Amino acid sequence: MTTYAIEAEGLVKRFKETEALAGVDLGARRGSVLGLLGPNGAGKTTAVRIFATLLRPDGGSARVAGHDVVREAGVVRAMVGLTGQYAAVDENLTGTENLLLIGRLLGLPRPEARARAAELLERFQLADAAGRATKTYSGGMRRRLDLAASLVGRPSILFLDEPTTGLDPHSRGELWDLLRGLVADGATALLTTQYLNEADVLADDIVVIDKGRVIAEGTPDQLKSQVGGQVLELRPVRADDLARVHALVAEAAGPQTQIEGETITAPVKDPQLMPAVVRTLDREGIAVGELALRRSSLDEVFLALTGHRAEPGGPEGDGDTDGGDGDGGGEADGDGGRGAAVRDGEGEWEKAVSRS
Repeated sequence: MTTYAIEAEGLVKRFKETEALAGVDLGARRGSVLGLLGPNGAGKTTAVRIFATLLRPDGGSARVAGHDVVREAGVVRAMVGLTGQYAAVDENLTGTENLLLIGRLLGLPRPEARARAAELLERFQLADAAGRATKTYSGGMRRRLDLAASLVGRPSILFLDEPTTGLDPHSRGELWDLLRGLVADGATALLTTQYLNEADVLADDIVVIDKGRVIAEGTPDQLKSQVGGQVLELRPVRADDLARVHALVAEAAGPQTQIEGETITAPVKDPQLMPAVVRTLDREGIAVGELALRRSSLDEVFLALTGHRAEPGGPEGDGDTDGGDGDGGGEADGDGGRGAAVRDGEGEWEKAVSRS
């Protein structure tokens, strides 16, 4: 049995003149979280959609649990769950009805579908709201219900395409705890996110792609060590000294020295940088309120690799760049098929579920 639950070799996808994926290699180890990072339009959602059998690659290969996503698409679909950037739940149905509908569309007998819905609602702390229409749910509750819906069929592999977009920090933390629990139970997850602290907390391994190509990979700590190293962080006592201190530190540390609010940060390539800066500021009579050395954050690694910071909170953007294939773009379909099933399955719901 292969070590990897999710694999890609030389994965290529084109949309007219745009090469969304240009030979991507990656692997997610079984029972782990692989963080797939990159700027908007880098190809993350396209990769997820190929793994979830929603798109066919133009070159290379992709396998899920050892099964080819093109030749064995039906087998793959039976093994995976997908949570996209937007909650794909029917707002006019209750929490129970949403999960029951998914269960019936998956072919579960009514008693089993109802039992599975109750089990998931309890696990995701939604049992008290099970009988309410989901249009009354908060954003965090909808995202939990959406994740629960992707688990009705007991998938062993999850694709999470920016699952916490738009959530407040508390709701995001709750979803993190749920994801940790799923992986602890043996699931494998491929996670795309623009919240780099999310990848830092959840991902066992990280692949960074830009313009459809892998530009870095490793554990979060490996990327920080290889790309970022240490960072000097200081804050002058007087805000009026900020620009002057920035100039002095930049002279010693180089042009990557930045002002962030009332703090100045600079990459440390020479261990003598910190004592040199201290001597310079003392000589200039500038008082410092805070001075510290710390490891680079994943956000700083991302900046070094791609040339700009991540943009949390917005849509991933592959749909604008990658979505010229006439199928509606990346994000709309990326919720994947499950949202479409809810919308298209209303007749089936009336016939097979409402009497449950």
